[in-house]
Amino acid sequence: MEYNTKRESLTIPEYGRHVQKMISHALTLKDKDKQQKCVDAIIKFMGQMNPHLRDVKEFSHKLWDHLHIMSNFELDLDSPYPKPEAEKLKEKPKRMSYPKNKIRFSYYGNTISSMIDVAIQKKGVEKEILTGMIANQMKKSYILFNQGSVDNNIIKLHLKQLSDDQLKLSDDFEFVRSSSIRQNSNNKKFHKRKNFKRKNK
Repeated sequence: MEYNTKRESLTIPEYGRHVQKMISHALTLKDKDKQQKCVDAIIKFMGQMNPHLRDVKEFSHKLWDHLHIMSNFELDLDSPYPKPEAEKLKEKPKRMSYPKNKIRFSYYGNTISSMIDVAIQKKGVEKEILTGMIANQMKKSYILFNQGSVDNNIIKLHLKQLSDDQLKLSDDFEFVRSSSIRQNSNNKKFHKRKNFKRKNK
């Protein structure tokens, strides 16, 4: 009995050993026409593993790239896509810079901060409406994150701090009720559970 530990390691394991063996067989074919037919058949077989993506252009390109990689770039054939460069694949990705912006209140996230920056630039009625929308979204985020209620004055204070006192709610502004926020959240959770049960029947 032959154990996997004694076998040759797979370049891309998700395709399995059979695909790797087929590619190895294609490399032994000297006749270019036969080799091309063999490779075309291998590509079709690889595509059958994800039939819903088989005809998507990007996915087809990915299959050909993987075939070249698994053949150690030794196949010289007619491909609908340019052959990937081995040197580029070996290159280390550039180091990504870590976000330096500090979130003052984690439960509001970066989106609220971006919305506040936009609202500050507005004027008149548009600024007033946008400020009200932001305040209600802040309340929703606060309640969903903390799973409780919140005093509207807390939201007003946070809005003042986040906007450097540049955004103010109108005197007649009415916040969305905490009970309706929790109800909407519970309804979403209920429908998610319901859909999950349907899928797993």
